[in-house]
Amino acid sequence: MSTAISPTAYNYKVVRQFAIMTVVWGILGMGLGVFIASQLVWPELNFGLPWTTFGRLRPLHTNLVIFAFGGCALFATSYYVVQRTCQTRLISDSLAAFHFWGWQAVIIGAIVTLPLGYTTTKEYAELEWPLAILLAIVWVVYGLVFFGTIVKRKTKHIYVGNWFYGAFIVVTAMLHIVNHMSLPVSLFKSYSAYSGATDAMIQWWYGHNAVGFFLTTGFLGMMYYFVPKQAERPIYSYRLSIVHFWALITLYIWAGPHHLHYTALPDWAQSLGMAMSIILLAPSWGGMINGMMTLSGAWHKLRTDPILRFLVVSLAFYGMSTFEGPMMAIKTVNSLSHYTDWTIGHVHAGALGWVAMISIGAIYHMIPKLFGRVQMHSIGLINTHFWLATIGTVLYIASMWVNGITQGLMWRAINDDGTLTYSFVEALQASHPGYIVRALGGAFFASGMLFMAYNVWRTVRASNPAEAEAAAQIAVVGAH
Repeated sequence: MSTAISPTAYNYKVVRQFAIMTVVWGILGMGLGVFIASQLVWPELNFGLPWTTFGRLRPLHTNLVIFAFGGCALFATSYYVVQRTCQTRLISDSLAAFHFWGWQAVIIGAIVTLPLGYTTTKEYAELEWPLAILLAIVWVVYGLVFFGTIVKRKTKHIYVGNWFYGAFIVVTAMLHIVNHMSLPVSLFKSYSAYSGATDAMIQWWYGHNAVGFFLTTGFLGMMYYFVPKQAERPIYSYRLSIVHFWALITLYIWAGPHHLHYTALPDWAQSLGMAMSIILLAPSWGGMINGMMTLSGAWHKLRTDPILRFLVVSLAFYGMSTFEGPMMAIKTVNSLSHYTDWTIGHVHAGALGWVAMISIGAIYHMIPKLFGRVQMHSIGLINTHFWLATIGTVLYIASMWVNGITQGLMWRAINDDGTLTYSFVEALQASHPGYIVRALGGAFFASGMLFMAYNVWRTVRASNPAEAEAAAQIAVVGAH
């Protein structure tokens, strides 16, 4: 078969754009996280201004790290993976471009509105109705591009990573639209269509599944492509990956009520959330074990390959987080952990250890291929980044575990006459050293992103994107 080599085999332009913005938003989002962590150590860093208070900046931090950093990582990798596994170009370059610029517009909207205090007050769904509508439109376009590309695939088989990406796209759209049902009363104010306990239930159905589908299922799609590719080994068990997929998406959607233990939510709903959370351990660990076992016969590569190290350590944190989550969903454990820093530690074990580390590993894997290089500019800098990220994550979660358990025990301690042993301020004072360690751990992690940015910049500066796309064309021709 004679086919002219064309630089248009795959649309790598949008993948490159999302990959670069992953690094940019990672630095901004994590840098802001370090700043607000420092505010809890030195409250003077509020500067006495309404726009820089913890309450305004904290939702901006979560939106930047989840939707800007995490979102761009998911979009870059899903567009990369779907083209390579389906052996075909994205169905529409113009829709993909709209997706990129539309998503950046949503993020800029968040950066402007959240510090000004425009918020729905719903966690992870703070953006007011004009931005929520724009986000929904951009998301539907993303779905059209992704599924349209799968429809026109050249391969008969749909690789399992695409099943995970597909589920993440469909369920996230459903969650976002249902939870944002509201009545606008002005340009930047709306009221939820739900009330009371129903509103809380819908919010945590959304909130936990933002974790379950945005921050887990999508990144598992990433894991199922990049771990085997970087290890140069086939996935350990393809059958297990399919069982993992169906079990995960069947169970995760029911776990939200565990955020509402000991509230006005009906007890049966709380118990159902707890039971589903405990059962969820099985498919979660099935996926973690599948990823880990893929390294059978390739463990020696961890000595010399820091990118593989990022990917494998992320799986270890995934395994730990998905054990800790079901345990914290048990009512008796939750009575100690709820509303404490233990929850913050758990979230960041998943966010830093799992989501950020697998994203960083995937970006390091892709950048040379996207820009026509053999490897990243500096392997040594990737090593430095790995240790900064790992040490930073451990400092962060360990300090929050200690703080959380300390707070839980102090809050429930009572004297013989039934009065509280400790005041809230005493619990806060006991937490202060932990906040210093947390800020230090976050600074370690964020500084690693600066090394990454320099490494990416040097790699891109010496790049030849046309060579990358010509190589992709050769791969497509070779596959036929």
